[in-house]
Amino acid sequence: MRWWGRLGRRMHRAALLLAVFGAVIGGLAVAGLAWWLLWWGLGAKAETPNQVELTKIALSVSAGVGGAVALVVAYRRQRDLERGRFAELFGAAARQLGDEDPAVRLAGVYAMAGVADEFSAPVRRQQCIDVLCGYLRLPYEPDDGGNHLISRAETAQESGREVERVYRIRHNDREVRATIVRVIAEHLRPYGEASWSRCDFDFTGAVLENADFEATEFRGRWTTFARARFVGDRSIDFNRARFTGSHVTFRDATFAAPIVTFANAEFRTARTTFDGTTFDSPWTSFERATFTGANTGFIGARFLGARTTWRAAEFQAERTSFERATLGGEPVSFERAVFSGHRVAFTAAQLYATAVTFEEAELGAAQRLRRRLTREIDFSGAEFHGAVSFARSTIAGRTADFREGDFFGEISFVATRFTAAETYFDRPKAWVGVCFDWDDDPTRKPASVQPSPWPPVPEAAPAPST
Repeated sequence: MRWWGRLGRRMHRAALLLAVFGAVIGGLAVAGLAWWLLWWGLGAKAETPNQVELTKIALSVSAGVGGAVALVVAYRRQRDLERGRFAELFGAAARQLGDEDPAVRLAGVYAMAGVADEFSAPVRRQQCIDVLCGYLRLPYEPDDGGNHLISRAETAQESGREVERVYRIRHNDREVRATIVRVIAEHLRPYGEASWSRCDFDFTGAVLENADFEATEFRGRWTTFARARFVGDRSIDFNRARFTGSHVTFRDATFAAPIVTFANAEFRTARTTFDGTTFDSPWTSFERATFTGANTGFIGARFLGARTTWRAAEFQAERTSFERATLGGEPVSFERAVFSGHRVAFTAAQLYATAVTFEEAELGAAQRLRRRLTREIDFSGAEFHGAVSFARSTIAGRTADFREGDFFGEISFVATRFTAAETYFDRPKAWVGVCFDWDDDPTRKPASVQPSPWPPVPEAAPAPST
């Protein structure tokens, strides 16, 4: 590898010579431009200079060029010193993070954070953050988080014989990981000494215990929690968190802590993704959360906990999708939620919770409230089982599509305001326990609500094959 080192030194010297040459040429160009301005712009006249004047001019030009060369050399020397210092501190902190002793790893966390704070250049700060996030992505089992052992042996049967496997454990790793999350969160809050908010964060596949990101702000282009596991015995807290970068994703993540809260969170990104996410917590809250941008997706998400609330949440993204989502568990509330995007989709969603309420919600925006009318509210193929209430809600927009829905339970549209240009309930799979204001008098049904005549007739079940 000596030839590689020699080649690097030669390239470094060549780059320095090129910079010096550029400085000389630049200095001469500036001197020439100044002479031209004096001659033509200010009306200076040429006179035959004597030897003393020539000597002064030569010395002035030489001093200017020499000063430029000195500045270039000093700048390059300073930059090289900074690079060397960064590499030294970064390497030392990384070695501490890889140590077997948890106390040394804890020191490594603070050392790496200190390097990120000292070197504010975006690339170098991002490298430090990538290392901290990378540590959280390492394999980890919460049951072993507080273990003092350094290895665990397991015996398994393979091909009729016992095989013992020994797994190494980073003992007492829970505190190290909690410290990393705490350090990152502190640098994402407004009162932090050095802000990391503009950096990208990759927590793909990480295991996050009792993670507290309250009042943090993620402003980087990418914030990724894809396939992350949120666990713990207390809470996962994103209360008042702000996501203002280009893309934030929780795709295929799982939440299993007692409390999960995104209350008052703001998702002001071009794309927000919760597709395939599973919420299996006793309490999940998106109360008063705000979603803007081009896309907000909960496609295939599953809400299985005891209670889930979206009370007073605002879905302002151009496209909001809960397609194929499962709303299970105990009560699920969209009470007073506002859906005002271009398209809102609950296509083929499964409303299986003991109670799902859209009471006083606004599904679609009226023309006077937005420059563009909501094009479509899509509940086609959705399954309404149990108690589902749209009482006192507003269903607006160009079209509201409930066609081919499966209505079976206690489904209420009492006092619902149907202001959409067209609303369809055609071809339901089942129509049991559905209540409207005009049930006793179909002539009171708005003309915009189809089908006519009323009520809708379920599709005939296919004849059994012989």
